Amino acid sequence: MTTATATRTSARSKPERNRLRPEDRAVHDWYRFVLSFPSHLVRDYLGVLGVDSTQRVLDPFCGTGTTLVECKKLGIPSVGIERNPVAEFASRTKLDWSVDPDSLVSHAERIAAQAFERFKDQGMDDLGVAPLFQSNAPRITELQTLPVDRQKLLLKNSISPLPLHKTLLLLDMLEQQRDETVYQHERLALAAALVSEIGNLHFGPEVGVGRIQEDAPVIGPWLDRVRTMGRDLATLRKQAATDATVHFADSRRLEEFLEPSSIDAVITSPPYPNEKDYTRTTRLESVLLGFVRDKQDLRDMKQGLVRSNTRGVYKADEDDALVARHEGIQRIARLIEERRIEQGKTSGFERQYARVTKLYFGGMVRHLAGLRSRLRPGARLAYVVGDQASYLRVMIRTGQILGELAQSLGYELTAIDLFRTRIATASRQYLREEVVRLRWPG
Repeated sequence: MTTATATRTSARSKPERNRLRPEDRAVHDWYRFVLSFPSHLVRDYLGVLGVDSTQRVLDPFCGTGTTLVECKKLGIPSVGIERNPVAEFASRTKLDWSVDPDSLVSHAERIAAQAFERFKDQGMDDLGVAPLFQSNAPRITELQTLPVDRQKLLLKNSISPLPLHKTLLLLDMLEQQRDETVYQHERLALAAALVSEIGNLHFGPEVGVGRIQEDAPVIGPWLDRVRTMGRDLATLRKQAATDATVHFADSRRLEEFLEPSSIDAVITSPPYPNEKDYTRTTRLESVLLGFVRDKQDLRDMKQGLVRSNTRGVYKADEDDALVARHEGIQRIARLIEERRIEQGKTSGFERQYARVTKLYFGGMVRHLAGLRSRLRPGARLAYVVGDQASYLRVMIRTGQILGELAQSLGYELTAIDLFRTRIATASRQYLREEVVRLRWPG
């Protein structure tokens, strides 16, 4: 077995390595996960892997499109895979630079003006002062809300009743005055405003509810984001022709829709085995924009993801069988189960701790195995992954294990680079986030 080289540099361990630089905000900042990796890291590894415009890059866990957008900015063809519907929508929209910026902004400004008038007719302002109703207009007695089943999908108090009412009115107007040439960009701008200004969400180690806003501005934050899109599009339209495609699909089954021998490089960041429910991160915008309408939609989404948390484990899951002979993974699972029993943890999700670890790595095996026939000989790959220590404080060295699994499938492990370090909240241990570099010999 090849021994990987761990490249350790102090710059890669600093927190600012994960921050989006001001000069990189165009398009990337339209909408992005709080957990997204930075665009400059993509640029770094396009250079490290020797990728140029004659080659094609794959991001099989593309999220909100960081790798794809950066490739398009550099004129490099790319393809992405994403099973979270709002993230796939965001990636696809962020890659559409053919929109006329003046048409986008003027259409949004007309809707904004009409929305202000409708708010005034209902006795509302849109200043976000909690809540200021105008004295010369009747106050509405019943706020528009979501159907009960959809409301239950939201984190409790993730958006207050009045901002929700105003958001639903704006969504109705976007639908009534729908212009297909700009509609998706307008909706993406609203998705971003929901998370950052309109809702009550707080993002720390986990997504949760922060300060409850009785009222919040809706039209202003939305229109500001549309105008930002317009400015970015005005400078980027000349690069719109670079091919960039997103598939709404399961990354463990990519052989079903990628052409054989069509990929020269992979730059991606799959989920970490860290008990984060990534569907909660996008729940507010997923529900309000109609991507998730009921529990079955949510279940379908989770079943299409690599298992990384106990809320996404199902009886029919089989990926754990693919790592049944990997002693390191089995040892970790045994230790997790032993500590669970010792500590008397008996809830349903706690009983899944050991299994989800095996399902995670089994899912990555399924992904890497299916990927092989889609890679060209000599293809280079970079996977950004992180250690995990929250399963009853059992350390999981994700990068090391992923490298071993890749080697067992015929990949060459060329290096494991240190991206940065972080401190585990529970154990206060230093955890490594690393870039696992592979090569497919063909």
